[in-house]
Amino acid sequence: MIYKRFEISIKGKSHPTRFISHLASSGVKTISISEQDGEIRFFTDKKGVEFIRKNRRKYKVKVLIRRAEERSLERRLFSSFRFLIACIIPLVASLFLWDITIEADAPEVVERIENNLEKASIKTYKLLSDIPDEGDIRRSLMQDIPSLSWVRFVRSGSKLTIIPMHSPKLNDSVEKEETVSDLVARTGGVITRFQLSRGERVARLHETVKKGDLLATGILVQGNKTAVVGAEGMVYADYWSEYSFEIPRTIDYHLLGEERRTFKWQNPLIWSKTSNMPTFRSFLQTEKHRSDTAVKFQLEEGMEETVILPLIKYKIMSESQSDLVIKDENILHLTFDNDTVVGTILFLMNENIAIKRPISQGD
Repeated sequence: MIYKRFEISIKGKSHPTRFISHLASSGVKTISISEQDGEIRFFTDKKGVEFIRKNRRKYKVKVLIRRAEERSLERRLFSSFRFLIACIIPLVASLFLWDITIEADAPEVVERIENNLEKASIKTYKLLSDIPDEGDIRRSLMQDIPSLSWVRFVRSGSKLTIIPMHSPKLNDSVEKEETVSDLVARTGGVITRFQLSRGERVARLHETVKKGDLLATGILVQGNKTAVVGAEGMVYADYWSEYSFEIPRTIDYHLLGEERRTFKWQNPLIWSKTSNMPTFRSFLQTEKHRSDTAVKFQLEEGMEETVILPLIKYKIMSESQSDLVIKDENILHLTFDNDTVVGTILFLMNENIAIKRPISQGD
């Protein structure tokens, strides 16, 4: 094996081949013989080293003897005492719980959880294998704190994060008497779809309605009986809307550059000035680098369909609070000045046009 071999370097005033021949005739192991600049190198075993030391003066040669493993970086690394310690310490430390974090806004909730964990002997520097099951911890916390609806546990290595989730607070102020309403049109249009949860249709599909027309009623009539239940839901319609705008002709925007990440090795131990106990971090340090580019863009004639229309449509959609759909558009006029672009566009839109109108029930 390589760790039982020795590397021999031989030099001499006379050619050292006579010495090599003597070694071969004497039965000495000589492996991987090479010659360079009058120096002969080879490998031998312990017996060969003893024979060389006894006979080198006779042949007037200079001999350099060293163990073969001295040139083996892997062997020197893995036999290093410091390397073994650096591997063993994180391995042993990963078996213990080093940090417990409770993510809660109320200090009293944090205190009650800490007391509960202390009773269950869940604390730092405890073996991870001795920590109870998450289901048992959750059950204990929810029994002790009735306001909790769930408890999340996030374990990252030797760190434990507890996230208590509270039940939603019920609104105690309930309206004693609900205002019942009909659904009327907020604007004119052609009805395309009904989505009612209560009430009865009055308008019909594909019917053209005007602003204020009744779409759905909240009064139900069955024979001689009348019930006021109110109308709830949405009524969708197509309608044309004229949109005028004025935007700068020169637009500034930013282009996101390519993100590069650099990984570096770092010491996993961090020693605190206030405490003698170390904390642990990742072996890898990540650095992110990204260079963004600021660009100026000038609107020109011919960009109506490719740039201006998508820009205006995106602005309308982002400002809308409903599920608005733009089906079609027509550019009525567009003017390019030195600094601005002024125009008017006619959009065919589809959205909910129903609004509530209270039903008068007399005194």
